[in-house]
Amino acid sequence: MDEDIDRFLVWLTEMRGASVHTARAYSADLVDLSRFLQAQTIEESRAVTLLHLRLWMADLLERGLGASTRARHAAAARAFFRHLVRDGRIASDPSAALRTPRRPHRLPHYLGADEIRRLLDAPGPADEFALRDRAILETLYSTGCRVGELERLDEDDLDFRAAAARLRGKGKRERFAPLGSFALKALTDWLPSRRALAAPGVFALFVNRTGTRLTSRSVARLLAKYIARAGLDGRTSPHTLRHSFATHLLEAGADLRSVQELLGHANLETTQIYTHVTTDRMRKVYDATHPRS
Repeated sequence: MDEDIDRFLVWLTEMRGASVHTARAYSADLVDLSRFLQAQTIEESRAVTLLHLRLWMADLLERGLGASTRARHAAAARAFFRHLVRDGRIASDPSAALRTPRRPHRLPHYLGADEIRRLLDAPGPADEFALRDRAILETLYSTGCRVGELERLDEDDLDFRAAAARLRGKGKRERFAPLGSFALKALTDWLPSRRALAAPGVFALFVNRTGTRLTSRSVARLLAKYIARAGLDGRTSPHTLRHSFATHLLEAGADLRSVQELLGHANLETTQIYTHVTTDRMRKVYDATHPRS
C-alpha cells in the first residue's frame, strides 16, 4: 500500500498540479491510514474495505481530531482509492460510501474596512522592502488571491493595461483577477526595486533579500509584523485578507456567483460560507434598527 501511496502523490502533484501544501497534507493523512491498516494486518490496498475505513474514522475521532481534520482525512482516502480504480490497481472503490464528518459552521475571521485601511498603511514609506510589503498587502486584498497564488506570481503575470493579474490556482486553473487603483500604484512603486533586487533568471514578482522568490511562509511572517504594528487581531493570516475581500464585496451588493469567479472556487458551495457572514451582519443591523426586533 505504501508504494501505491507514493505513486498517487506523484500523480497528484505532477498530473493534477496539486499545491505543495495539499500534497503534504494528503501524504500525512494516507500515511496515518496505512499505519492504522498495518495494525489491522492489512498490507495491500486491494484488501481495504469500507468497514476498515469507518474504523479508521472512528479511531481519528477517539484521538480527538476535529471534524474539519477528519473530513480532510476522508477526502484524501477517497482521492487515493478513486485513483487506484482509474489506474486499474483495484476493482472497486471501498471509500465510495464513506461519509464525510460534518464540519461546524464557523464564520470566517475577517477585517472591517477601517482595520484593512490600518493594515495597508502599516508598511509606511521606508525602504524598498516596505514598498514590496505594501504591494503584497494591496495585491492580496485587491484580488482576494490565496497566498500560494501570490507566491507563484511572476512579473509577466501583471497586465497594467487591463488592470489585472493572472493567477494560477488549484489544479493548474488560471484566472485573471482585477487589480484596483491602490494595488496598481503599489505595484508600480515596487517594480523598479524588484528589478534591481531579483537574482539573474528569477522572474518572481515578489523577491526576498537574496533576490529569490518570496515564500508563503515569509508572507505570513511579514503580515504578522504589520498586524502587530497596526494593533489588529492576532488571528489574522494571509487568508483573512481573502475572507475580507469576499465579505466586503458581498456587503457592497456583489452577487455570490461573481464572488465565486473572483475567488477561483470550483464550486459555488465553497463560496456560500460567506453568506453566513453577510446574514450575521444583516441580523445585527435588523436588531439595532427595526422597531419590533
